Amino acid sequence: MANSQIMVAIFIIIAISIFLPSAVFGYKTNDVKLWCNKTPHPQPCEYYLGRDQNTITIKDEPHFLKISMHLALQRATHEHSNTLLFGSKCRNEREKAAWSDCLALYEQTIDCLNKTLDSSSNKISKADVQTWLSTALTNLETCKTGLIELGVSDHLLPMIMSNKVTKLISNALALNKARNYEEPSYNDGFPTWLKDGDRKLLQKSSSPRPNIVVGPGGVWTINEAIAAASKHTGRGRYVIHVKAGTYNEIVEIKLNNIMLVGDGIGKTIITGSRSVKGGQSSTSHTPTVAAVGYGFIARGITFKNTAGAHMGQAVALLSSSEHSVFYRCSFEGHQDTLYTQNGTQFYRECDIYGTVDFICGNAAVVLQLCNIYVRRPNDKQHCIITANKREKLSDHSGIIIHNSRVTADRDWGNAQSSGSTYLGRPWGKYSRTVFMNTNLDSVINPKGWLEWNAGKSNLGTLYYAEYSNTGPGSSTSARVTWKGYHRTLTAAEASKFTVANFLAGNSWLPATHVPFTPGLK
Repeated sequence: MANSQIMVAIFIIIAISIFLPSAVFGYKTNDVKLWCNKTPHPQPCEYYLGRDQNTITIKDEPHFLKISMHLALQRATHEHSNTLLFGSKCRNEREKAAWSDCLALYEQTIDCLNKTLDSSSNKISKADVQTWLSTALTNLETCKTGLIELGVSDHLLPMIMSNKVTKLISNALALNKARNYEEPSYNDGFPTWLKDGDRKLLQKSSSPRPNIVVGPGGVWTINEAIAAASKHTGRGRYVIHVKAGTYNEIVEIKLNNIMLVGDGIGKTIITGSRSVKGGQSSTSHTPTVAAVGYGFIARGITFKNTAGAHMGQAVALLSSSEHSVFYRCSFEGHQDTLYTQNGTQFYRECDIYGTVDFICGNAAVVLQLCNIYVRRPNDKQHCIITANKREKLSDHSGIIIHNSRVTADRDWGNAQSSGSTYLGRPWGKYSRTVFMNTNLDSVINPKGWLEWNAGKSNLGTLYYAEYSNTGPGSSTSARVTWKGYHRTLTAAEASKFTVANFLAGNSWLPATHVPFTPGLK
């Protein structure tokens, strides 16, 4: 593992030296102060851009944004190289696990920053850049969270986490957000980021022609199919048909453009029982299935974590896959069931079961026409549906529940009238969650929303909102009075959180052939 990571580091450093302008980090003093003062974190901006004085002039805002992204990439690469060296200083297995996670997350951050600077593509939108910058920032926050969860932050945090890199990415994020976004385009009622071929694959009533089959007549495990896909030399989407059955295995999908097609909810089941209390080092190590590669699609599959309500964080599915889509799938667990870690994600006609923070993470995600089932928690435990991790105001992320239904799991007796459940709590400083046109059953507490571990610090900076919901739990008359809570939205305000606007879905969803509602109705 160490050798491969060293090779990655060498490759990145060579790439940086080839593609970065030789004088990109030296500008006129007056220019540096003027432009850096336009960012939320001017100090690291001034420090790095002002080190080598020369006569280069920053031309305009797009030029400064590009410079800022180059700078974030250069410093992230530097910190990745430093982190690589700290592997030998890990004192135990927990520190090695945390170090390994952070190293991989730095690599993913560098990949995201490289995408923002890909001058070979003329199809990169401002929304894409914002998503990649948000993902880069989330990766570093995930590294920090893992260090804390593992209890090794005192030793490792000062060595491998740099606030300067986080601040530089935040600067680029804020600068890109300040630019006006293009209106997303429509294509036959679908977001145009989904290719036509992918949309047809998802809409077919029968299973599409697979590249490989898991089950009778094919290989016997999903991991065997993923291994076969890694050797595939063709271009385009690689389709894996997972036949009806229960597959007890832990699956990590790092490849791009993989599609898992099952035989339906409750028929094709992928199950595991990893949990933090069960011995896994951190939440990100507990998923039954982790989708990391770009453009992952799943249809007709149940993702399950059977650890139970008493075992703490136990993820059924983790997705950090940009432009990932889940159609008619089920996610079953208790705490942190569906971990939408980062990227742009869309869920349609899915079932989600859980107890605490069971839809969580920092992706820009819309769940549409989904059923959300609240399960029986531990004694004296609150149920909380969402926990968004948005840490920066300019971060393009949030959890949007649209045209869906929230109710108690049928196995939970009389919970319907208990008011035991909250819509969400703020995991991140700028946590953002919106429920729109959704039926809320009486399981929802009249207060609606809950503080994070009784803390008050995020209540003015979060963004929570409800729009045109129905059902006995939808009344906002007794809701929280926090500064960041929006009791009512206008149609124009709510439309910002639709698939078309929040996900720029018309640019990529059509190709997946998943049906979706682009607007409010």
